[in-house]
Amino acid sequence: MWKTSIAPGLDLDGFLVGERIHQGGMASLWAASHPDVPFPLLVKAPTLAEGTDPAAIVGFEMEQMILPRLAGAHVPKFIAQGSTGFQPYLVMERIPGTSLLSRLAELPLPWAEVATLGARIATALDDLHRQHVVHLDVKPSNLLTRPTGEMVLVDFGLSHHDELPDLMGEEFRLPYGTAPYMAPEQVLGFRRDPRSDQFALGVLLYFFGTGVRPFGDPQRLAGLKRRIWRDPVPPRRLRPDCPPWLQEIILRCLEVHPAWRYPTAAHLALALRHPDQVKLTARAEKLEQDPFTTVLRRRFADRELTIPKGKSPARHDGDAPILVVAVDLSPEAAPIADLLRSMVAHMLPALPGARVACLNVFKLGRITLDQTVDDQGRNVHLQRLVELRHWAEPLALEEGRISFHVLQSPDPAGAILQYVSANHVDHVVIGARASSLRRTLLGSVSSQVAAQAPCTVTVVRARRLRKSDFKDEPEDNPESTWTVG
Repeated sequence: MWKTSIAPGLDLDGFLVGERIHQGGMASLWAASHPDVPFPLLVKAPTLAEGTDPAAIVGFEMEQMILPRLAGAHVPKFIAQGSTGFQPYLVMERIPGTSLLSRLAELPLPWAEVATLGARIATALDDLHRQHVVHLDVKPSNLLTRPTGEMVLVDFGLSHHDELPDLMGEEFRLPYGTAPYMAPEQVLGFRRDPRSDQFALGVLLYFFGTGVRPFGDPQRLAGLKRRIWRDPVPPRRLRPDCPPWLQEIILRCLEVHPAWRYPTAAHLALALRHPDQVKLTARAEKLEQDPFTTVLRRRFADRELTIPKGKSPARHDGDAPILVVAVDLSPEAAPIADLLRSMVAHMLPALPGARVACLNVFKLGRITLDQTVDDQGRNVHLQRLVELRHWAEPLALEEGRISFHVLQSPDPAGAILQYVSANHVDHVVIGARASSLRRTLLGSVSSQVAAQAPCTVTVVRARRLRKSDFKDEPEDNPESTWTVG
């Protein structure tokens, strides 16, 4: 019988191996430490026993290639890799705490907690997709939480990296994954679409909210393919207290065709955090599965998904970015607000899948008490939402592609930056007012956002009047813009 060459007490190229904390069919995990590394470590090695599934070796090779390329709070930090004779190993950061698997005994969870959890996982997925990786094995045991609150994705053995050879796809014809969470296209062998991870997250949200897996736990390929033509029981049938907006989101994630899900995980996270902005469709009120005649027609007329040909990028930024427009609604800023709308209207034809978030910041006093109603007795927050909607009407964007947010903060630039970071925004469009002594001394909101935002920022500024402005011939550029990448 094969025995691993890694054992407690072993000095593994300077890493001291501790107790074995997990032994599975695919890999084993040991605690570890190193005098030069100030945090706990984990050693991972594939199972190499007689009769081991070859996918365990191939999956470990994939993780060896992918993990060193990843960075950020949503993945474990790669430390080292090597081999002890025939035994390869990986050393990585050990995330303290347990996985979401430990929560299964508590199901079903309150819906508010399900939504919050889903938004955190979607944020982690978006970060992974931005690094050209589709996870393809999103499930409770592969999700851990940092003490600081970030959700962490682990185990990249089944993942696809858009810039690396897909060893799992090239060497195996049967789909690999965890049966309850596999997306329909993944069942059919397509491994390159990041929206497959949305499907898995939809399964997790359904399961954590109802205590029931939407597609069961099939053990055969025929059972896996059933999700292609049979829709799940709506969550509100199992738990009538499920909010319609959350059922809308869950069932959209569980759509058969990837194109019917959210464009990106960032769009999904945004929806989960802002339920008042979720566009409700027939999904939200659904209480029964599709009738049997519909299922039969779907099964025999549209049995197979159309699998895209060629290479599909792991992130669709070019087609579906999140575009934030910071709108100043004060009367003196009206000319800039008009220019902002013109700029956005000019950008949108090139971004057919873009989600537009219109922001306005209600500036609070740092010391003084603030009035929540205006001189006419109207709620200031609601009034600004109305004004934002009025500002955006000429853009003629359908509901679902545009949302409206009034932020309250004594620091407008900080509030915008916090929103941008929390929602993984791709592009900010913001206006710059005319220069003044105060702005010269303290800095403008637009300059702070442009300097600190983790994305592209376009600043729109009205040009100053010159002698040429009084000529009969108009100039070509009514405004000046500058963009910071």
